[in-house]
Amino acid sequence: MHVLILGGTTEARQLAGLLHGTPGLTLTSSLAGRVASPRLPPGEVRVGGFGGAEGMAAWLRAHAVHLLIDATHPFAGTISFHAASAAASAHVPLLALRRPGWVPVEGDVWHEAGSLEEAARLLPGLGRRVFLTTGRMGLATFADLDELWFLVRSVDAPEPPHPARMEILLDRGPFDLDGERELLRRHRVDVVVTKDSGGTATAPKLTAAREAGLPVIVVRRPQAPDGVPVVADPEAAARWVAERH
Repeated sequence: MHVLILGGTTEARQLAGLLHGTPGLTLTSSLAGRVASPRLPPGEVRVGGFGGAEGMAAWLRAHAVHLLIDATHPFAGTISFHAASAAASAHVPLLALRRPGWVPVEGDVWHEAGSLEEAARLLPGLGRRVFLTTGRMGLATFADLDELWFLVRSVDAPEPPHPARMEILLDRGPFDLDGERELLRRHRVDVVVTKDSGGTATAPKLTAAREAGLPVIVVRRPQAPDGVPVVADPEAAARWVAERH
């Protein structure tokens, strides 16, 4: 049995670790290639796109894939729709592995936004020193906010266009609470912007912001394909594979 994991997330690597070495199972993880030095999962790894849904369907057929697992980032929306279309075309069962989103608790000062553009519109009314943790790919959205200062945390250095008043922090999670508290204090952050990525690796910033009474703009997740079964953790995904293996 050949299992293809669309990965790049912590959960995808954990799932690959659970499945790797299973007798009679061939495992391939596919990474988008957007990070220069990704953390590689065990097993075979391919890097790069498929050429849309049709290209992915052709790859599934050519490599005799029996099961497809979409364990991509919750904000990698396009690949999820491609996966749903390709799986249907190639008649390959598809499972989505999605970490649960964050839920506000008492003391949180959250402002929900439906997009990065909406987050940029909200920012000037909430603060002047911004901790921006939405990744390097969407910085152009904030490039015209010249009156604001940004602390941008990213795995790889961003390319223009980006905000003029900006400090880059190259780092990769998981992050701890003490470190996030110190980061907010040292940089005098007064507003945080984040995507609803979910999980625990980057959640401490939310606790640190709550303790400091800071507003947080939370960008909601994009729509996911309908009709695809979803599990919340790698163990459940591994059981789904085992049941079919």
